[in-house]
Amino acid sequence: MDAVSHLIRLARLDASLDKRCLLGHSTKMNVTGYGQREAPFHVLLQGSCTLEVGAHRLALEAGDVVIIPSGASHRVITRGEHPLESIAESAGDAFTTTRSASGGSAVIDLFCGHYTFGPGAGAMLFRSLPDPVHVSFGKAADSEEVLRTLGSLMREEAGREGAGTAAILSALCTVMLAMVMRTSLGSATATAMWTAAADARIAVVIEEVLEHPGDEWSIERMSRVAAMSRATFMRHFRRGTGMSVGAFVARARLMTAAELLISEEATVASVALRVGYRSESAFSRSFRSAVGVTPARFRRESQLPPALMKQDHASVVPSDDEH
Repeated sequence: MDAVSHLIRLARLDASLDKRCLLGHSTKMNVTGYGQREAPFHVLLQGSCTLEVGAHRLALEAGDVVIIPSGASHRVITRGEHPLESIAESAGDAFTTTRSASGGSAVIDLFCGHYTFGPGAGAMLFRSLPDPVHVSFGKAADSEEVLRTLGSLMREEAGREGAGTAAILSALCTVMLAMVMRTSLGSATATAMWTAAADARIAVVIEEVLEHPGDEWSIERMSRVAAMSRATFMRHFRRGTGMSVGAFVARARLMTAAELLISEEATVASVALRVGYRSESAFSRSFRSAVGVTPARFRRESQLPPALMKQDHASVVPSDDEH
Protein backbone atom coordinates (compact mmCIF):
# COMPACT_ATOMS: atom_id res chain seq x y z
CA MET A 1 0.00 0.00 0.00
CA ASP A 2 1.29 3.48 -0.82
CA ALA A 3 2.23 5.80 2.06
CA VAL A 4 -0.67 8.25 1.75
CA SER A 5 -3.32 5.52 1.61
CA HIS A 6 -1.65 3.77 4.53
CA LEU A 7 -1.63 6.94 6.65
CA ILE A 8 -5.26 7.81 5.92
CA ARG A 9 -6.29 4.31 6.96
CA LEU A 10 -4.34 4.57 10.20
CA ALA A 11 -5.83 8.00 10.94
CA ARG A 12 -9.40 6.62 11.23
CA LEU A 13 -10.61 9.62 9.31
CA ASP A 14 -14.08 11.07 8.90
CA ALA A 15 -14.79 14.07 6.67
CA SER A 16 -17.72 16.45 6.71
CA LEU A 17 -18.73 19.36 4.50
CA ASP A 18 -20.16 22.06 6.79
CA LYS A 19 -20.81 24.98 4.46
CA ARG A 20 -20.88 26.17 0.92
CA CYS A 21 -20.07 29.88 0.88
CA LEU A 22 -21.24 31.92 -2.09
CA LEU A 23 -20.02 35.32 -0.99
CA GLY A 24 -19.98 38.66 -2.78
CA HIS A 25 -17.52 41.56 -2.57
CA SER A 26 -16.57 43.06 0.81
CA THR A 27 -17.63 40.17 3.05
CA LYS A 28 -15.95 38.57 6.02
CA MET A 29 -16.70 35.27 7.71
CA ASN A 30 -15.22 34.47 11.12
CA VAL A 31 -14.77 30.78 11.95
CA THR A 32 -14.47 29.78 15.59
CA GLY A 33 -11.90 27.20 16.70
CA TYR A 34 -12.71 23.53 16.33
CA GLY A 35 -12.53 20.83 18.99
CA GLN A 36 -9.82 18.30 19.67
CA ARG A 37 -9.10 15.89 16.83
CA GLU A 38 -10.87 18.19 14.33
CA ALA A 39 -9.13 20.01 11.49
CA PRO A 40 -11.11 22.51 9.39
CA PHE A 41 -10.49 22.79 5.66
CA HIS A 42 -11.44 25.17 2.86
CA VAL A 43 -11.38 24.51 -0.88
CA LEU A 44 -11.84 27.48 -3.20
CA LEU A 45 -13.50 26.41 -6.44
CA GLN A 46 -14.08 29.84 -7.95
CA GLY A 47 -12.83 33.41 -7.42
CA SER A 48 -10.24 34.71 -4.96
CA CYS A 49 -10.20 35.61 -1.27
CA THR A 50 -7.96 35.95 1.76
CA LEU A 51 -7.77 33.54 4.68
CA GLU A 52 -6.26 34.74 7.96
CA VAL A 53 -5.18 32.26 10.63
CA GLY A 54 -2.86 33.35 13.42
CA ALA A 55 0.05 35.25 11.89
CA HIS A 56 -0.62 33.77 8.45
CA ARG A 57 -2.44 35.73 5.74
CA LEU A 58 -3.04 33.48 2.75
CA ALA A 59 -4.12 34.75 -0.67
CA LEU A 60 -6.36 32.05 -2.14
CA GLU A 61 -7.14 31.54 -5.81
CA ALA A 62 -9.38 29.00 -7.52
CA GLY A 63 -7.86 25.55 -7.01
CA ASP A 64 -6.40 26.33 -3.57
CA VAL A 65 -6.98 24.11 -0.54
CA VAL A 66 -6.20 25.06 3.05
CA ILE A 67 -6.24 22.67 6.01
CA ILE A 68 -5.73 23.88 9.58
CA PRO A 69 -4.51 20.85 11.59
CA SER A 70 -4.59 22.75 14.90
CA GLY A 71 -8.28 23.63 14.46
CA ALA A 72 -7.48 27.28 15.22
CA SER A 73 -10.02 30.05 14.69
CA HIS A 74 -9.65 31.96 11.42
CA ARG A 75 -11.44 34.25 9.00
CA VAL A 76 -12.25 34.41 5.29
CA ILE A 77 -12.37 37.83 3.60
CA THR A 78 -13.40 38.80 0.07
CA ARG A 79 -11.99 41.91 -1.54
CA GLY A 80 -14.03 45.03 -2.14
CA GLU A 81 -14.03 48.80 -1.71
CA HIS A 82 -17.40 49.06 0.02
CA PRO A 83 -18.13 48.62 3.77
CA LEU A 84 -18.23 45.03 4.95
CA GLU A 85 -21.45 43.32 4.03
CA SER A 86 -23.39 41.10 6.41
CA ILE A 87 -23.98 37.47 5.51
CA ALA A 88 -26.98 35.17 5.81
CA GLU A 89 -27.22 31.42 6.19
CA SER A 90 -29.74 28.78 5.18
CA ALA A 91 -29.49 25.29 6.62
CA GLY A 92 -29.91 22.26 4.39
CA ASP A 93 -30.04 18.55 5.11
CA ALA A 94 -26.36 18.00 4.26
CA PHE A 95 -24.73 21.41 4.83
CA THR A 96 -25.37 25.13 5.34
CA THR A 97 -25.26 27.65 2.51
CA THR A 98 -23.84 31.09 3.32
CA ARG A 99 -24.46 34.10 1.07
CA SER A 100 -24.05 37.85 1.19
CA ALA A 101 -27.18 39.27 2.84
CA SER A 102 -27.74 41.76 0.03
CA GLY A 103 -28.31 38.92 -2.39
CA GLY A 104 -25.74 40.22 -4.87
CA SER A 105 -23.84 37.96 -7.23
CA ALA A 106 -21.21 35.70 -5.67
CA VAL A 107 -17.52 36.32 -6.34
CA ILE A 108 -16.30 33.15 -4.60
CA ASP A 109 -17.52 29.58 -4.34
CA LEU A 110 -15.87 28.20 -1.20
CA PHE A 111 -16.49 24.82 0.37
CA CYS A 112 -15.80 24.66 4.12
CA GLY A 113 -15.68 21.52 6.21
CA HIS A 114 -13.63 19.60 8.73
CA TYR A 115 -11.84 16.31 9.23
CA THR A 116 -12.24 14.29 12.41
CA PHE A 117 -9.43 11.86 13.19
CA GLY A 118 -8.52 9.21 15.74
CA PRO A 119 -6.73 9.94 19.03
CA GLY A 120 -3.59 7.93 18.25
CA ALA A 121 -2.28 7.67 14.71
CA GLY A 122 -4.66 10.35 13.45
CA ALA A 123 -3.57 12.90 16.04
CA MET A 124 0.09 12.14 15.36
CA LEU A 125 -0.42 12.51 11.62
CA PHE A 126 -2.20 15.87 11.78
CA ARG A 127 0.28 17.24 14.34
CA SER A 128 3.08 16.38 11.93
CA LEU A 129 1.62 18.47 9.10
CA PRO A 130 2.39 22.18 8.54
CA ASP A 131 -0.13 24.46 10.21
CA PRO A 132 -1.75 25.70 8.06
CA VAL A 133 -1.38 23.46 5.02
CA HIS A 134 -1.80 25.48 1.80
CA VAL A 135 -1.76 23.66 -1.52
CA SER A 136 -2.36 25.35 -4.87
CA PHE A 137 -3.69 22.72 -7.26
CA GLY A 138 -4.36 25.36 -9.90
CA LYS A 139 -0.58 25.65 -10.32
CA ALA A 140 0.11 21.92 -10.48
CA ALA A 141 -0.29 20.71 -14.05
CA ASP A 142 -0.62 17.05 -13.08
CA SER A 143 -3.33 17.76 -10.48
CA GLU A 144 -5.32 20.58 -12.04
CA GLU A 145 -7.59 18.35 -14.11
CA VAL A 146 -8.17 15.99 -11.18
CA LEU A 147 -9.17 18.86 -8.90
CA ARG A 148 -11.38 20.35 -11.60
CA THR A 149 -13.22 17.05 -11.88
CA LEU A 150 -13.41 16.68 -8.10
CA GLY A 151 -14.67 20.26 -7.75
CA SER A 152 -17.31 19.69 -10.42
CA LEU A 153 -18.54 16.60 -8.59
CA MET A 154 -18.68 18.48 -5.28
CA ARG A 155 -20.57 21.41 -6.79
CA GLU A 156 -22.97 19.17 -8.69
CA GLU A 157 -23.74 17.10 -5.59
CA ALA A 158 -24.06 20.22 -3.43
CA GLY A 159 -26.54 21.66 -5.92
CA ARG A 160 -28.56 18.46 -5.88
CA GLU A 161 -28.48 17.94 -2.07
CA GLY A 162 -30.58 14.81 -2.05
CA ALA A 163 -30.45 11.35 -0.53
CA GLY A 164 -26.85 10.33 0.11
CA THR A 165 -25.40 13.81 -0.43
CA ALA A 166 -23.69 13.97 2.98
CA ALA A 167 -22.01 10.58 2.44
CA ILE A 168 -20.94 11.44 -1.11
CA LEU A 169 -19.47 14.80 -0.11
CA SER A 170 -17.68 13.16 2.83
CA ALA A 171 -16.03 10.67 0.46
CA LEU A 172 -15.02 13.44 -1.95
CA CYS A 173 -13.49 15.44 0.90
CA THR A 174 -11.42 12.39 1.86
CA VAL A 175 -10.23 12.16 -1.75
CA MET A 176 -9.21 15.80 -1.52
CA LEU A 177 -7.14 15.12 1.61
CA ALA A 178 -5.28 12.32 -0.17
CA MET A 179 -4.50 14.73 -3.01
CA VAL A 180 -3.20 17.32 -0.55
CA MET A 181 -1.02 14.84 1.31
CA ARG A 182 0.68 13.69 -1.88
CA THR A 183 1.22 17.20 -3.27
CA SER A 184 4.18 19.34 -2.26
CA LEU A 185 3.30 22.40 -4.35
CA GLY A 186 1.86 25.28 -2.33
CA SER A 187 2.49 28.92 -1.65
CA ALA A 188 6.00 30.32 -1.89
CA THR A 189 6.44 30.12 1.88
CA ALA A 190 4.72 26.78 2.38
CA THR A 191 6.49 24.09 4.38
CA ALA A 192 6.97 20.82 2.52
CA MET A 193 5.00 17.86 3.87
CA TRP A 194 6.80 14.64 4.69
CA THR A 195 3.87 12.73 3.20
CA ALA A 196 4.72 14.23 -0.21
CA ALA A 197 8.43 13.55 -0.50
CA ALA A 198 9.35 14.72 -4.01
CA ASP A 199 12.32 12.34 -4.30
CA ALA A 200 10.97 8.95 -5.40
CA ARG A 201 13.86 7.20 -3.66
CA ILE A 202 12.89 8.73 -0.32
CA ALA A 203 9.21 7.97 -0.96
CA VAL A 204 10.07 4.28 -1.39
CA VAL A 205 11.80 4.22 1.99
CA ILE A 206 8.80 5.89 3.65
CA GLU A 207 6.44 3.30 2.16
CA GLU A 208 8.66 0.39 3.22
CA VAL A 209 8.97 1.58 6.82
CA LEU A 210 5.23 2.24 7.14
CA GLU A 211 4.50 -1.21 5.74
CA HIS A 212 7.02 -3.02 7.97
CA PRO A 213 7.60 -0.82 11.06
CA GLY A 214 8.78 -3.72 13.20
CA ASP A 215 11.81 -4.45 11.03
CA GLU A 216 15.31 -3.39 11.99
CA TRP A 217 15.52 -0.09 10.13
CA SER A 218 19.13 0.96 10.35
CA ILE A 219 20.35 3.92 8.34
CA GLU A 220 22.48 1.52 6.34
CA ARG A 221 19.44 -0.56 5.35
CA MET A 222 17.35 2.48 4.43
CA SER A 223 20.15 3.97 2.36
CA ARG A 224 20.40 0.68 0.44
CA VAL A 225 16.65 0.75 -0.24
CA ALA A 226 17.07 4.31 -1.53
CA ALA A 227 20.17 3.35 -3.56
CA MET A 228 22.18 6.16 -1.96
CA SER A 229 25.25 6.45 0.18
CA ARG A 230 24.59 6.79 3.92
CA ALA A 231 25.50 10.48 4.04
CA THR A 232 23.58 11.33 0.87
CA PHE A 233 20.50 9.49 2.10
CA MET A 234 20.46 11.29 5.47
CA ARG A 235 20.86 14.65 3.77
CA HIS A 236 18.14 14.00 1.18
CA PHE A 237 15.79 12.52 3.77
CA ARG A 238 15.89 15.56 6.03
CA ARG A 239 15.60 17.92 3.08
CA GLY A 240 12.58 16.05 1.67
CA THR A 241 10.71 15.37 4.93
CA GLY A 242 11.83 18.07 7.36
CA MET A 243 12.76 15.50 10.01
CA SER A 244 15.54 13.11 10.92
CA VAL A 245 15.50 9.46 9.94
CA GLY A 246 15.19 8.40 13.57
CA ALA A 247 12.20 10.69 14.20
CA PHE A 248 10.40 9.28 11.17
CA VAL A 249 10.96 5.64 12.14
CA ALA A 250 9.70 6.34 15.66
CA ARG A 251 6.61 8.08 14.26
CA ALA A 252 5.83 5.19 11.90
CA ARG A 253 6.17 2.66 14.72
CA LEU A 254 4.02 4.57 17.19
CA MET A 255 1.27 5.26 14.66
CA THR A 256 1.09 1.55 13.87
CA ALA A 257 1.15 0.71 17.57
CA ALA A 258 -1.81 3.00 18.23
CA GLU A 259 -3.83 1.20 15.57
CA LEU A 260 -2.89 -2.22 16.95
CA LEU A 261 -3.89 -1.21 20.48
CA ILE A 262 -7.32 -0.18 19.23
CA SER A 263 -7.99 -3.00 16.77
CA GLU A 264 -6.44 -6.07 18.42
CA GLU A 265 -6.43 -7.82 21.79
CA ALA A 266 -2.64 -8.26 21.88
CA THR A 267 -0.79 -7.31 25.05
CA VAL A 268 1.15 -4.07 25.27
CA ALA A 269 4.37 -6.09 25.34
CA SER A 270 3.37 -7.93 22.17
CA VAL A 271 2.50 -4.70 20.38
CA ALA A 272 5.86 -3.23 21.43
CA LEU A 273 7.74 -6.15 19.85
CA ARG A 274 5.66 -6.03 16.67
CA VAL A 275 6.55 -2.40 16.03
CA GLY A 276 10.26 -2.80 16.72
CA TYR A 277 10.75 -2.04 20.43
CA ARG A 278 12.89 -4.46 22.38
CA SER A 279 11.35 -3.62 25.75
CA GLU A 280 7.85 -2.76 26.91
CA SER A 281 9.15 0.04 29.13
CA ALA A 282 10.99 1.79 26.28
CA PHE A 283 7.87 1.51 24.12
CA SER A 284 5.63 2.87 26.87
CA ARG A 285 7.89 5.87 27.41
CA SER A 286 7.97 6.69 23.70
CA PHE A 287 4.22 6.18 23.32
CA ARG A 288 3.38 8.38 26.28
CA SER A 289 5.69 11.10 24.99
CA ALA A 290 3.95 11.06 21.58
CA VAL A 291 0.33 10.50 22.61
CA GLY A 292 0.16 11.91 26.13
CA VAL A 293 -1.00 8.74 27.88
CA THR A 294 0.36 5.25 28.44
CA PRO A 295 -0.49 2.50 25.93
CA ALA A 296 -2.76 0.79 28.48
CA ARG A 297 -4.70 3.95 29.22
CA PHE A 298 -4.92 4.78 25.52
CA ARG A 299 -6.50 1.39 24.87
CA ARG A 300 -8.99 1.77 27.73
CA GLU A 301 -10.05 5.24 26.64
CA SER A 302 -10.39 4.17 23.02
CA GLN A 303 -12.93 1.55 24.09
CA LEU A 304 -15.26 4.11 25.69
CA PRO A 305 -18.65 4.64 23.99
CA PRO A 306 -18.47 7.21 21.15
CA ALA A 307 -20.75 9.59 23.07
CA LEU A 308 -18.14 9.83 25.83
CA MET A 309 -15.17 10.04 23.48
CA LYS A 310 -16.52 12.59 21.02
CA GLN A 311 -15.52 16.21 21.59
CA ASP A 312 -18.15 18.94 21.38
CA HIS A 313 -18.13 20.30 17.85
CA ALA A 314 -17.07 23.94 17.60
CA SER A 315 -19.50 25.39 15.12
CA VAL A 316 -18.52 27.64 12.25
CA VAL A 317 -19.91 31.08 13.03
CA PRO A 318 -20.00 33.92 10.52
CA SER A 319 -19.57 37.47 11.74
CA ASP A 320 -19.85 40.87 10.16
CA ASP A 321 -19.14 43.05 13.18
CA GLU A 322 -15.38 43.38 12.80
CA HIS A 323 -13.28 45.45 10.38
